[in-house]
Amino acid sequence: MKRNNIFRIFVSVLMVTVFFTLFITGCGTSNTPAPSGSQNAPDAESSATSEQPSGSPASETSYPAYEPIDINIGGMTGPTSMGMVKIMEAAEAGTARNNYKFTIVGSADEITPKLIKGELDIAAVPANLASVLYNNTEKKVKLLAVNTLGVLYIVEKGNEIENFSDLKGKTIYATGKGSTPEYTLRYLLSEHGIDPDKDVDIQWKSEPNEVVALFKNSQSGIAMLPQPYVTIAQTQVEGLRIAVNLTEVWDELNNGSALITGVVVVRSDFAKEHPQQIAAFLEEYRESVEFVNSNIPDAAQLIEKFNIFKAAVAQKALPYCNITFMEGEEMKEKVGGYLNVLFEQNPKSVGGKLPDDEFYYIK
Repeated sequence: MKRNNIFRIFVSVLMVTVFFTLFITGCGTSNTPAPSGSQNAPDAESSATSEQPSGSPASETSYPAYEPIDINIGGMTGPTSMGMVKIMEAAEAGTARNNYKFTIVGSADEITPKLIKGELDIAAVPANLASVLYNNTEKKVKLLAVNTLGVLYIVEKGNEIENFSDLKGKTIYATGKGSTPEYTLRYLLSEHGIDPDKDVDIQWKSEPNEVVALFKNSQSGIAMLPQPYVTIAQTQVEGLRIAVNLTEVWDELNNGSALITGVVVVRSDFAKEHPQQIAAFLEEYRESVEFVNSNIPDAAQLIEKFNIFKAAVAQKALPYCNITFMEGEEMKEKVGGYLNVLFEQNPKSVGGKLPDDEFYYIK
């Protein structure tokens, strides 16, 4: 009898001990420090619950427990990086949901080798380049999201152009020959019954500054320019106005696609290994885009802070830059249609063939 009582007491003590051990361990997990050498990682408690780190926008998404990791992200000076500035600020403050390190460069040519070599994990690139990389690297990249819709505009020094069809018979100065601006312009002209080789005279220039110089020395002129260079040109050329928004012209065709400028890609291996961290990044990206579009003056200051563009230019240009966030099936539909338009004009523009379904990262 005495032995039985002793046994019962022993079991009771053991159960209490186990309970408190589990309790203390659970509490300890929520205070696990960020990985060694990381300054930007949130603690595990903020990652494992729906509460966001201080300084980050609130979100209704509930994240499963995951370990914040180092993620190297590349972008270019221009609209395709503007939507990321709130994440960049959070990373600098140490409140981001992963340990992000950003590299902002002047052109896609500087991003491509870094992505292929694995020096970058995620990158904002032109939409057609994403397809080229997928086709030419044996599917080593995937499309995560669309971050910028159309940024091309027909601008005029004068008052002859009221709608897109008015371009027939005109001389158009433009930049971007051999790339998506040329394919976009030729496609839209053809869809409006205007032969791009016979009915208009397209004068290609190497950079927007050449177009601005021409306009300064003439009484009139028509050009196709991207934002934010349209805004810059308007500060230098008196009377220069936006005549036609090519994004609206594209949408009026109702062809099941969208005019897309920039996208976000990820290395395929990286995405496969870190799905939870990628999910957290995408949600953070969505929140950043929402911030940029609804807080333009503050966003403009961040855009200058991170050396993307001057704040004065960014503040005027942002309403015309079509910064967006699109993922999943909608992304697949819109990008697929856009790439098909490019493919029909020049298969090389998308890497020789249209990408298959594996190209699209669908959660």
